[in-house]
Amino acid sequence: MKTYLITDPAYYGSEPFVLTSSLETVFTRTLPDFILLRDKQTSDYPNLAQTFVEVCRNHHVPNVLLHGDYILANALKADGVHLTSAQSDLIINAKALGLYVIISTHTYEEALKAQDLGADAITYSPIFASPNKGEPKGLEDLKEIVDKISIPIFALGGITTDEQINAVEKCGVFGFASIRYFI
Repeated sequence: MKTYLITDPAYYGSEPFVLTSSLETVFTRTLPDFILLRDKQTSDYPNLAQTFVEVCRNHHVPNVLLHGDYILANALKADGVHLTSAQSDLIINAKALGLYVIISTHTYEEALKAQDLGADAITYSPIFASPNKGEPKGLEDLKEIVDKISIPIFALGGITTDEQINAVEKCGVFGFASIRYFI
């Protein structure tokens, strides 16, 4: 099962030096298959993203993604972009640049739309209770989505333990995504 680390400024900082130090610490313990720079509070996302891509490349992270900005992802030679559920209209543009596209989904309809528009993968969330993310979908709902959608699905939301990882793996997901699991 694939691992997908999503950063959060609360844990990784919003300054290049702090981000670098935080990533270096994580990479001594694990090397995720996918990694996303998710920072909605920085005033200089492009500079932070450049540092992020460089650090991840130095550690040979296989799939380096930026959040929401496919043009910047292309300019910095990231592998892909993770779009929000409201950005499905950008899937085609990002794919045209050769980027790997993951999009956030929260319903079957969003997942189906992402698949139909050519996304490479989706996150489906929240599976378990997660701060400020609404009612958890649960494992039964996750299994239903896995059975109905043909593109890779990352379970996301509240995944912080090995037991939860084992539970989502049994649902047949491609991988799991988490912020807090990797801290």
